[in-house]
Amino acid sequence: MDIEQRILDYFNHFHSHPEVSWKEVETTKKLVEIMTELGIQHHTFPDVTGVIAEIGDGPEVVAVRADIDALWQEVDGKLQANHSCGHDANMAMVLGALLYLKDETLTKRVRFIFQPAEELGNGSLSMIERGAIDGVSHLYGVHLRPIEELPFGQVTPALYHGSGIFLRGKITGVDAHGARPHQGKNAIDAIAAIHQFVKSIYFSPFESYSAKLTHIQTGGDSLNIIPGSAKFAMDVRSQSNELMKELQQKIEDGLIAIAKLHDVEITFEWTDYTPAAEVSDTAMQIADAAIRKTLGDESTAPPIQTTGADDFHFYTIRKPELHAAMIGIGADLSPGLHHPDMSFNHKALDMGARVLANTVKSI
Repeated sequence: MDIEQRILDYFNHFHSHPEVSWKEVETTKKLVEIMTELGIQHHTFPDVTGVIAEIGDGPEVVAVRADIDALWQEVDGKLQANHSCGHDANMAMVLGALLYLKDETLTKRVRFIFQPAEELGNGSLSMIERGAIDGVSHLYGVHLRPIEELPFGQVTPALYHGSGIFLRGKITGVDAHGARPHQGKNAIDAIAAIHQFVKSIYFSPFESYSAKLTHIQTGGDSLNIIPGSAKFAMDVRSQSNELMKELQQKIEDGLIAIAKLHDVEITFEWTDYTPAAEVSDTAMQIADAAIRKTLGDESTAPPIQTTGADDFHFYTIRKPELHAAMIGIGADLSPGLHHPDMSFNHKALDMGARVLANTVKSI
């Protein structure tokens, strides 16, 4: 069987067996099965999912990372795990790169990091803590891109992801009878104020950012009770790590002011922070040359700024001297990442695998 077909078979398997963050047990078993079948040195962990494999010899270590978790979302009316995130494709492309490289004479070690829990924004930290980038000089990730960013046949040497974080909050007021609103402290009034407040936050329009409510839970089945308590959540994004700090401070100040205005208690916590990209020019230039060598100048796209986030960038935040970049693969992907019906041109998988392999060989 040729490598392109094997890559497609890998994709089809992972696509048909999605598992959500930290529960990628069968995915990990399948990766171990593949490594064993190929005779590739590998190891797993007793306390978390994921696999690290390595080929080649020499003192220098370069690495390639694939995220392995799926989303939990409604598909055709049913809540289920679903690889609309494209991580099934990322695994297939990285495995394809391994296939292209495993019989080459390598003067360095190539480490393959199959990382759990990217969708929660902290799976990379678990790999860092377990030595995944110890001794690594260069690190590459890979990800399919939506069609509005990159069409099929185009590949970019670097994705400049933005920063993302969630806020989870609780409002504690006082319940009251619907006929006696003056006796209560209505949590919905505070929720409405929070909604209006986040829409009035302004920074320079030359850098993208957003803050929006994504979850509200309050009240019960009795419509004559004014609810005193509510839970809410926000999704907050910015193109840089510096602006994210300013945005968080602005939101915190606003929540404190709203609590005082409505005489309620508002408690909150920030969770699942994902940093903005810190791209190495060296890594980007190596990938650019590899794309040109693999696919030609006409298929080499410039770096892309994207509002999405990826915990890949924790690797460089925790190890600033690491030369890292995430390669973006055009695949005519639509309607979009995280859409339950996401689809793409599967021929992009082999393209991504070959670009990755040539990038690693070029170091």
